[in-house]
Amino acid sequence: MIRGLWGKKIGMTQVFTGEAVVPVTVVDVSGWIVTNVRTTDRDGYKAVQVGRIKDRYASKKFDINWLKKPKEYFSFVKEIKLDKEASEIDGVSIAIGKPADFLAILAEGDFVDVFGKSKGCGFAGVVRRYNFAGPPGSHGSTMGKRPGSIGSFCSQGKVIKGKKMPGHMGDRNCAVECLKVVKIDKDADVVLVKGAIPGKSGSLVFLRKEKVS
Repeated sequence: MIRGLWGKKIGMTQVFTGEAVVPVTVVDVSGWIVTNVRTTDRDGYKAVQVGRIKDRYASKKFDINWLKKPKEYFSFVKEIKLDKEASEIDGVSIAIGKPADFLAILAEGDFVDVFGKSKGCGFAGVVRRYNFAGPPGSHGSTMGKRPGSIGSFCSQGKVIKGKKMPGHMGDRNCAVECLKVVKIDKDADVVLVKGAIPGKSGSLVFLRKEKVS
C-alpha cells in the first residue's frame, strides 16, 4: 500500500456542497512519472521514486536518457514509501517510465494529512513574527517596533535561550492534519482539500492518507 502522493498547490477557491459554501485548496497531481523503484534487497527500504516533468517536456514522450540528467528534465524528484513491495498500486503499474497516477488511493470523503513548506517572509520583527503588541501609539513613545527589554534577573542579566527575537520568518516544514477531501477531478488530475494548507501557490505538498484505526 502506498502512503500518499505528491502534488503542486494551485491556490484556494470555494465549492458548494448542498447549500453550504466550503473553502478548499486545489492541488494538482498531474505530470508525475516513476523514475526508480527502491527495494529492500538492493536499497534497504521499500519506496517508489517519482519525478515531475518540466512543462517544456510535458508533451514529449518519456526517454530513458532523461534519468541521466534529472535536473534538466524534472522540476521535482521525490520518494513515496511503500508498506510492502508491489508491482502495481490499485491497477497502476509501477515501472520506470510509467505515469505515477496514484490518485486512485484517495476518494471523496477521505481525510489526509498535508505536508509542505510554509511561505518565506524573510527577516521579520517581533510584532509580525510573534504578534507582539508593540509600544503605545501615543504619549510620545519613540520605541518603534523594537522588542524591548530582553534580560532576566534569574540568569544574572543574560538573555534566556529561546527568547522571542527578530529573525527569519517562515520557510519551514509544516503539517496540517485531518483535512477532508471534498472533490476529486480525475480528468484534470486535481484534488480539492477542505481548508488551507502550507505553502504558497506553486509550492510542493505531500498528501498522506490517514490510517483508519
